[in-house]
Amino acid sequence: MCTAITYQTNDFYFGRNLDYEFSYGESVTVTPRRYPFCFTNGKKCASHAAFIGMAHVADGYPLYYDAVNEYGLGMAGLNFPNNAHYFAPEEVRPGEQAVAAFEFIPYILCTCRTLKEARELLSQVRLVNLPFSPTLPPSPLHYLIADKTGCFVIEPVKEGLKLYENPVGVLTNNPPFPMQLTNLANYSSLSRKDPVPRFADGFAPALYSRGMGGIGLPGDVSSMSRFVRAAFVRMNSVSGESENESVNQFFHILGSVEQVRGECELADGKFEITIYSSCCNADKGIYYYTTYDNSQITAVDMNRENLDEKLLIRYPVITEGKICWQN
Repeated sequence: MCTAITYQTNDFYFGRNLDYEFSYGESVTVTPRRYPFCFTNGKKCASHAAFIGMAHVADGYPLYYDAVNEYGLGMAGLNFPNNAHYFAPEEVRPGEQAVAAFEFIPYILCTCRTLKEARELLSQVRLVNLPFSPTLPPSPLHYLIADKTGCFVIEPVKEGLKLYENPVGVLTNNPPFPMQLTNLANYSSLSRKDPVPRFADGFAPALYSRGMGGIGLPGDVSSMSRFVRAAFVRMNSVSGESENESVNQFFHILGSVEQVRGECELADGKFEITIYSSCCNADKGIYYYTTYDNSQITAVDMNRENLDEKLLIRYPVITEGKICWQN
């Protein structure tokens, strides 16, 4: 399970929680402009936009969970089991571009500078069910894609790619995105302000606590509940405009839906946890992250690297935090 969000102050920010029961050994990975891609459809990209994000690198290939390119376009894949559908390669129709799920994020971020360009390219794309390797089959995903002009959701289903405008800047998992939006109507009475008593004519019970306008806001970690909570917190969020204030606020929003070990038990005594949280300043190419055991924000600046290189640039995730003693 996962949660992805966007956020805007002076700059545009894009990031996510990755919730799972184990790590694949991901690293903060910069793909420079001259790293060679050869895609499933035969398209070769020897020169393209550089991008930064979190990836599992297998056999020298970056399998991105989320990334932002140098033009400020961000994309994240989130679990979408029993709904995601990928076509067999022979089902690709004339005029369509076959793209494997494992290469979808690089394919878009290599080629597109803006959300508008991505929408145009996606009209030609058909995702196919080719595995990266025998041990890494296609993951059932849907996607949040965004830049400073807006965001939309991409859902690969049996009818093809469905694109949905996303007015709340949030994506979690199941059910499909239109149902998530419709469900928000059930929480129309929520408010960050104190409620106006409407219990009955002639009777107004006294409020006994702050925050009562939010009574009914979900607190469990199911995907639909996380969607409601993240949307409410994000859309009511108030922060300063500085980088420090913006980044910290972004992580606080993600923290409202993070998963604590013991909260969601899976089979065999395993627990789903928030393995990492990320926040990328899409305007500046700075990727910030925290991990379950390291709440210290760590940053990697893409523009401090030589982006005209051919080789991937990788930074191991710092998973162990340190306590700062003051006495």
